[in-house]
Amino acid sequence: MEETVDLREYFGIVKKRFWIVALITIIAVVVSGVISFFMLNPVYEAKSTLIVNTEKNEETQMITGDQFNVTQKLAVTYGEIIKSRSVLDDVIKNLKLDDEYGDLVKNVTVSPVKDTQIISISVQDTNKEKARDIANEIPKVFKKEAKRITKANDIQVIDKAILPQNPIKPNKMMNMAIAAVLGAMIGLFVVFLIEYLDNKLKTPQDIEKHLGLSVLGVVPNEKLER
Repeated sequence: MEETVDLREYFGIVKKRFWIVALITIIAVVVSGVISFFMLNPVYEAKSTLIVNTEKNEETQMITGDQFNVTQKLAVTYGEIIKSRSVLDDVIKNLKLDDEYGDLVKNVTVSPVKDTQIISISVQDTNKEKARDIANEIPKVFKKEAKRITKANDIQVIDKAILPQNPIKPNKMMNMAIAAVLGAMIGLFVVFLIEYLDNKLKTPQDIEKHLGLSVLGVVPNEKLER
């Protein structure tokens, strides 16, 4: 029974100052919306994929399990080569970009596809044409560097990057939803903090609860008409 009374008190505290929670939540959503729609630049992503081929067994003309495992491990190695300075510097030079190596490497993601010989290359940029061009130029440069560095087997492009139509971020609706949740949490914290700092006795129940005294009578707060 005592737990039920406490819960009712908590709901009462929130209900009494619910406008604070609502106000902070609305402000958080509006601020998030303004930032997401008007201040953050949209980021586009272009993708290309490669496949690392391996030599077939001369007798059976088939790829053995060991060869396939080696090729998968090579795909991981190639992923590091793709993001190396020797590859990306040539990409910058070929496309005449203003970016430095440190800036470009942050926008390039290389992911070997699990249990395959395929490598996925993703490039993010605020300029959709630039993202596409980089995603297509990287495989060209990489094929030359991979053969020079590792004496690699045949590497072929499966899919060339196409011009992305929609940005991948910011996710405006998601940002606003997160802002609403955070705003509500902050609002509740403020409400309970105000209630904690308010040490006034407002009701007979407060007197009994905090002072342990019995209430003999209550003087109504009414304005007497003359």
